[in-house]
Amino acid sequence: MTKEILTNAFYMAAPSQSWTGLWSHPESDAVRYNKLDFWVDLARTAERGLIDGIFLADGLGIHDVYQGSPDAIMRAGGMFPVNDPMMVIPAMAAATSNLCFGVTANSTYEPPYLLARRFSTLDHLTDGRVSWNVVTGIQPSAARAMGVEPVPHDQRYDIAEEYMDLMYRLWEQSWEDGAAVRDKERRVFTDPARVHRVRTEGRYPCEAFHPCEPSPQRTPFIYSAGASARGMRFAGTHAEAAFMSVSDKEHARQLVDGYRTAAVDAGRTAESVKVFNAITVVVAPTESEAREIEDQCREYSDGEGNLAMLSAFIGQDLSRYGWDEPIEHVESDAMQSVADAMTRHNGGRPVRIRDIASFNALAGSEAYVVGSPTQVCDELISWVDATGIDGFNLVRTIEPGGLRSFTELVVPELQERGRYKTEYRPGTFREKMFPDGGPRLPADHIASRYRRTPAPVGEPVAR
Repeated sequence: MTKEILTNAFYMAAPSQSWTGLWSHPESDAVRYNKLDFWVDLARTAERGLIDGIFLADGLGIHDVYQGSPDAIMRAGGMFPVNDPMMVIPAMAAATSNLCFGVTANSTYEPPYLLARRFSTLDHLTDGRVSWNVVTGIQPSAARAMGVEPVPHDQRYDIAEEYMDLMYRLWEQSWEDGAAVRDKERRVFTDPARVHRVRTEGRYPCEAFHPCEPSPQRTPFIYSAGASARGMRFAGTHAEAAFMSVSDKEHARQLVDGYRTAAVDAGRTAESVKVFNAITVVVAPTESEAREIEDQCREYSDGEGNLAMLSAFIGQDLSRYGWDEPIEHVESDAMQSVADAMTRHNGGRPVRIRDIASFNALAGSEAYVVGSPTQVCDELISWVDATGIDGFNLVRTIEPGGLRSFTELVVPELQERGRYKTEYRPGTFREKMFPDGGPRLPADHIASRYRRTPAPVGEPVAR
């Protein structure tokens, strides 16, 4: 049976992200990123194209590794200014019926009790169409903003394990099913005997009742974006979908196998984790027209902003290199998987500074395809069949035209080839991704051990 390709529109509540500067194109609407109708229009476009979700990246600091300054990022509008992505989700949900929403939140700096409440609220307001992309944070500027010291890479994941323990207790353990009785006749909204206090010690001491009644999914659908060895182990334990950004199919296949193995090692099935890869798609009715759009992207993309962005991702200042010098592998506490992809899994082609600055196919970065609908579909299908990935995060280009072209040109051809759905599946985010399951996390997921078994009728309940 051929695999249907899943897709997310990859966005951020900022003027631009992966390709800085494209907000300045005359046909771009990205300068209106801080207007609500911008997000409502995006959601409606995505749902018309049967896009699975809008995946919202986020960052709590500013990229200031390049030249030791944030100036290049500020000028380029690259992930800065940046608004809170959670705030735009209810408006998008109200304008759609099936589109799902993935939103990034940081386990190193966000207080878990407050974040659990926000996600439960979003899960209620979206009817279960929300997911959490768990990140541990790479920006030293975020640590300074929060008044703490930066945490080493692997230690961030150790912290995240303890963080998840409290989140699962709040979502899965505090309320029994049916505790919110809503009994108007007796004037009882919540049965106190069926709501339980959560108590934890250690890094995240907490003594509280989860303030929200159980939402449709209880625990939101879980994404993880880590592809390092430690990040992959975390994903194998917690994630239901993983997000990576690589350009080499052989490397992608290795990472997909790594996620599957990590899931099995955690006591889950190999197919418990959907894997998405980032991809830049430039499509038009003909290849020549697509190349013209690519040239426009190249003209308006901000080279220095792109260098500043990647400097932060890999944790080294790229301004120290000459224009034609290849970058070297340097160990850091930033995105180790990105650094590895650009220096060790780059198809044997060294990545030069001029390559990083320009809008083009970049060895070690995300996948990249330019062409007619037939050419683009051929490449998407090749990626899925060769690597085992489940879908793509569609990187922003000149919007809304880029996403609109994908939905109008690529989606219909993928449907004709039997590789894309013709209608949305019903249910929550989790049910759309795993139609054989239900709205709750499956029994083999670590969170299931937190579920409370109701006490037999007549027996006292420990509180």
